[in-house]
Order: sequence, then C-alpha cells, then structure tokens
Amino acid sequence: MKRQRAEKRGRAGETRAALWLQAKGWRILDRRRKTPLGEIDLIAKRGSVVAFIEVKWRNSAEQLDLAIDEHRLSRVAAAVEAVAHEYATNGEDIRVDVILLAPARLPRHIVNAWQP
Repeated sequence: MKRQRAEKRGRAGETRAALWLQAKGWRILDRRRKTPLGEIDLIAKRGSVVAFIEVKWRNSAEQLDLAIDEHRLSRVAAAVEAVAHEYATNGEDIRVDVILLAPARLPRHIVNAWQP
C-alpha cells in the first residue's frame, strides 16, 4: 500500500513537472521511458536542446536536498545513452536535468545536472 501511494505521488509529480515545463516553452516528447538500464521520467525539447529529466517529489522542501545523488544520476545517464539517438536526431544538444518538487513550492529545475 505504501509503495502504491509513492507511485501515485511520483506520477502526479511527473505530470506537474511536465505542465511546468510546457508553460516554459518545452515540448514533452515522452514520459516514463523505460530502457534496459533504467527509466527516464520525462524527455522534453525546446529549441535545439533535448533534456532527459529526472523528477523527484518529496513531502517537504527540506527533503529535496537529499532526493538526488550521483548514483541516481548515473543510472539516468546510462538510460539516456541507450535512447538519446531516438530523440536527438538532428544534432540537438542533449542534457540530463532534474526537477525537484514539494508541496507549496515552485519546481526547482537543475539544468545539466549530470556532468561525468
């Protein structure tokens, strides 16, 4: 039951992040893209940039500082490597971003969060 609630909150967070990105001029290309190496929450494009986005939802803003770490980002980056060619087909720049969400807070968008 606890896992189901977390899954529901995660999906709601991804929807919120997608709407926020769209309001900022991004076009959502895909959601919850599964690869053999992991899942990418959102894939979005604006101009010549394709962003592969990890979304993290926490119950408080204080918890957001611990929501993402190098290990989690490396898994997302590995998944991106497996599918980037499907989304960046015309020489677009690609990057891994993070969007952190908490109740009563604006989303925190960390641009280019993964730089190995």
